[in-house]
Amino acid sequence: MKGEKRQATAVSPKGYVHLTLEFCREGKRWTACCEELGTATFGRSLPEAEERLKEAVLLHLNAIEAVGERERFFKENGIILHQTKPKSLTIHITPNSNVFIQALVQPIPQSPSKERVPA
Repeated sequence: MKGEKRQATAVSPKGYVHLTLEFCREGKRWTACCEELGTATFGRSLPEAEERLKEAVLLHLNAIEAVGERERFFKENGIILHQTKPKSLTIHITPNSNVFIQALVQPIPQSPSKERVPA
């Protein structure tokens, strides 16, 4: 109803994935890529590139969940769905002064329940 405030309902995550985010300065811009998903973007600053990449990662994960492809995609790309939030992360990288690496533990939301509407 008009004027009523809606309360957000907290939804516990289905699980967590460990992703590797890579940032590289190229001229006046920062490029950003999630190695496991192949999701990429850019920004005028490192914080802007990071914010954009995290948003793109979440959109990518939501999209593959919405079309029922998460399990297949994760299997093909070696992404492990952890039932509990990992307490520690290890990233193996080759040192490069032009590249910044960040670990991300992304919660995977529960799929919305699919209710059937009577015809």
